[in-house]
Amino acid sequence: MENVLQIRNLCKNYKGFALKNINLELPKGMIMGLIGENGAGKSTTIKAILNIIHTDSGEITIFGMSNQKDEKRIKEDIGVVLDDSFLSEYLNPNDLNKIMTKMYKNWDEKLYFQYIEDFKLPKDKIAKEYSSGMKMKLKIAVALSHHPRLLILDEPTSGLDPVARNEILDIFQDFIQDEEHSILVSSHITSDLEHIADYITFINQGEMVLSKTRDELLEKYGIVKCSKEDFEKIQKTDFVKYKKNRYEYDVLVEDKSEFGQKYKALVIDKPSLEDIMLIYIKGEK
Repeated sequence: MENVLQIRNLCKNYKGFALKNINLELPKGMIMGLIGENGAGKSTTIKAILNIIHTDSGEITIFGMSNQKDEKRIKEDIGVVLDDSFLSEYLNPNDLNKIMTKMYKNWDEKLYFQYIEDFKLPKDKIAKEYSSGMKMKLKIAVALSHHPRLLILDEPTSGLDPVARNEILDIFQDFIQDEEHSILVSSHITSDLEHIADYITFINQGEMVLSKTRDELLEKYGIVKCSKEDFEKIQKTDFVKYKKNRYEYDVLVEDKSEFGQKYKALVIDKPSLEDIMLIYIKGEK
């Protein structure tokens, strides 16, 4: 399967924080969700991909080209939505259209204003007068309107109500339907990623914990809720991590089928992405 994005051994050191040996592959036609708590390194990874920050080591290729040597060519085919907006708050949609026409060869004015209409964004108001949800919709409209092959999105549904979030998620799914387009999306709303992502990459404290298909995580992994007595009967090699609560233990297992055959008396629940993330972050081994 052809990879649209490939990261090899990416490292970036800051005072008090380090991104360590990040490796991931995003196949064409797929959506990858990037999860982790605030400060885990998700935004740093995205900025490294976009060549916004200088990295200490590692290699990043997009469409088979170097993200540094071929940056200008690559960015013609990337739509970007960052949490800290690159858009001036003193511009209205009409102003942005004039600017983007000069920036992108493939800028589609008709498509852009269709998004503006669909998102119910007033053309005569500057972005500063928009709500946080409206600002996000404007950034998404800009990102989609030059026919990118890859979308890179940092918290794109942040600040949106549930109806607007579903609307945006539908647009993302439509975007990859032809299997020629791909999305890398960072989000703390893991339930959104459960609906749309094909792959999940989990970063914690600058290190990549896992990168697997969504189905593998949600269908193969399991959570066992048990008493202290039952927990003490489980061998350490048979679980990933555990979290001790007031009355019970939450135990994360990597293969619920194999675990169930060995511990037939214990009930195994299907986890959510949030469950998996919380036990990895807060749990013990």
